[in-house]
Amino acid sequence: MISRATLVRSAFLSSIMLLGATALQAQERRIINPPGLPTNLPFSNGIQVGDMLWIAGTEGVVSGDITEETRTALANIKKVLDAAGFDVRDVVQVTVYLKDIEDFQRMNAAYREFFPDPRPTRTTVQVARLVNDARVEITSVAVRRRPAQEAR
Repeated sequence: MISRATLVRSAFLSSIMLLGATALQAQERRIINPPGLPTNLPFSNGIQVGDMLWIAGTEGVVSGDITEETRTALANIKKVLDAAGFDVRDVVQVTVYLKDIEDFQRMNAAYREFFPDPRPTRTTVQVARLVNDARVEITSVAVRRRPAQEAR
């Protein structure tokens, strides 16, 4: 017959092993560099860890105006989301960097077209310059939503 102490010790060791495996799995990173976006950059377009996805600063440098640049930047963000199996509704935080704060209203109009309600949190700041002489750069963080049954 197995003693109570042996059972407790086995349960304890099994728990430690399970927690260790879970922690290791939670720290695995998946690099997201979808087709159609540059891959020769010194950074990844996105990094997924578990149910979270961080998307690098994304520009939308196109000829046109701030509205088209914003739409293109957001379309590039969607490429990263899609490649990682996330949805636009999974985005929980956005930071918008504008070269000229006077572009805020036009950028905001394009932004509203992209994100459905409830929209993610957002910070918008004016910066002196952006790489590639872009007018806008957008970063975001997404958390995969779970079905209501799993969330309980």
